[in-house]
Amino acid sequence: MPISFFFGNLGYILITVIGAFLCIKGNFTVGSIQSFIQYIRNFNQPITQVANLTNMLQSTIAAAERVFEFLEETEEPAEHPSMKVCRKGEVPADGSVEIKGDVRFENIRFGYNKEEVVIKNFSADVKVGQNIAIVGPTGAGKTTLVKLLMRFYDLDAGAILVDGHNITEFARRDIRSEFGMVLQDAWLSNTTIMENIRYGKPDASDEQVIKAAKAAQVDRFVQVLPEGYSTEINEETTNISQGQKQLITIARAILSNAKILILDEATSSVDTRTEILIQKAMSALMKGRTSFIIAHRLSTIRNADLILCLDEGDIVEQGTHDQLMDRNGYYASLYRSQFEDVSA
Repeated sequence: MPISFFFGNLGYILITVIGAFLCIKGNFTVGSIQSFIQYIRNFNQPITQVANLTNMLQSTIAAAERVFEFLEETEEPAEHPSMKVCRKGEVPADGSVEIKGDVRFENIRFGYNKEEVVIKNFSADVKVGQNIAIVGPTGAGKTTLVKLLMRFYDLDAGAILVDGHNITEFARRDIRSEFGMVLQDAWLSNTTIMENIRYGKPDASDEQVIKAAKAAQVDRFVQVLPEGYSTEINEETTNISQGQKQLITIARAILSNAKILILDEATSSVDTRTEILIQKAMSALMKGRTSFIIAHRLSTIRNADLILCLDEGDIVEQGTHDQLMDRNGYYASLYRSQFEDVSA
């Protein structure tokens, strides 16, 4: 397409320049120049259409390659779980366990491609109710670690244990139901605020939904809306703010009552006042639950029980905020780079 436009416009320039020269000499008229310009336009039109069609074909081929690459992927192997997750209120039976929230990583190794290892030799021990912050530069393996925890991928080596049981002993559906997630990009459906919160627990009553909303500071802004909890979120989700979206997703996670939480930084795109509300809601959400916090703003993890500093798939430092700052190493340099002016 760019080449066809270039030569088409070059034709107009040549006709104009040569025609003007001939007009000056009296061998050509302005009307003849206009005629030639029209001829060039008619000549270029089918060429431009073919070039446009070529662009579409290239896009189609690229899309087809992705589709066939997806279709050629090997199916997930059939699951034969040896353990079953016992829900709260159920009586544990043989072969079932009630998840409490202990998580242990034992020398795990993983790469999306066998040749490119993302996580090399990761080990950590997380106790029930602890808040674990995961920090590091882009590509360090923070999000990959969460994907492995929820069994979106299986390990190349090592093991992830939940309450002493390898996560491969559970069905993927069961183990994922024990996780609550609050992501940086809030996803809401085109339904009412009540139904969006109820997504975390479809069989929840209205009273349970409102209780979760109050814990997540959602009730504060819902009360000023004309239709309250029956307010329908439009398709573009433009009738509520970014901070309000985050609060709704936190309420959803509170309602699900998951034992283990995964929190991506939810305050990076909101103002300071909304950030305070979200921090209060997240504190209520994390109370008594094991929490993994992927942190971008290091100011939000000062009170974490354990901070894991990842770099190129390895833990380079771990400890509390004060311990790591006193060590004056990798974490301290990251922290100071965000909060201190560096002079040349």
